[in-house]
Amino acid sequence: MVHPDSIHQRICTAKREGRKCFALLIDPDEVSLGSLPALAELGEEAGVDFLFVGGSLLVHNTLSSCLSRLKASTRLPLVLFPGSPLQIDDQADALLFLSLISGRNAELLIGQQVISAPYLRQSKLEVIGTGYMLVDGGAPTTVSYMSNTTPLPADKPDIAMATALAGEMLGLKMLYLDAGSGAKHPVSEAVINRVSTATSVPLIVGGGIRTPERAFQSANAGADVIVVGNAIEKDRRLLRSMAEAVHGSM
Repeated sequence: MVHPDSIHQRICTAKREGRKCFALLIDPDEVSLGSLPALAELGEEAGVDFLFVGGSLLVHNTLSSCLSRLKASTRLPLVLFPGSPLQIDDQADALLFLSLISGRNAELLIGQQVISAPYLRQSKLEVIGTGYMLVDGGAPTTVSYMSNTTPLPADKPDIAMATALAGEMLGLKMLYLDAGSGAKHPVSEAVINRVSTATSVPLIVGGGIRTPERAFQSANAGADVIVVGNAIEKDRRLLRSMAEAVHGSM
């Protein structure tokens, strides 16, 4: 039985009620520790629903310190978005247990998950099985290189749909369409709509979303959670308008 206060249940309830959620992605490599309290406060004021923390490659060993600063600065839920088993920390509230179902790299489909599962079983983290699908965003990204996988074609909604459907049938609790950090183009409305109408679990969408208009369009196409990272890092004034755009969609 899912606890009614769990992160997963909150997202499911919002989906059932037709409410969209907005998540701010914080890459520990891209922010200074000193800036985190102000960023967290800004997130609360803007109406951010979740803080996702992690990255495809963490060069600096600051994940724990980053979580500690955030934990002391905000009551917003902290959700780990891990690029590897090294990015696991009990200071967070939940972890997206990602399986890269869009690729054919067995290590990221199940291998790394086998390594981390025993540790996660003993941790206090809420573990949310999530089917991760990398979509071609028009440029090579860190995640495509690090995962050694080919992204799903941006103009083939049926391939994305079939992949997502397989993930849901395998029992994954959520799905994540991602164009990757620094993508030239976000996941198209056609792909989002095709996936969201074919599946019933919550759909997260991120990568290449740089404007409130794009955030609104992605949510309106069927995304249940919109994730923004790079755009906010470059212009934090966007945060409030992004959140308002997402929450104003249906």
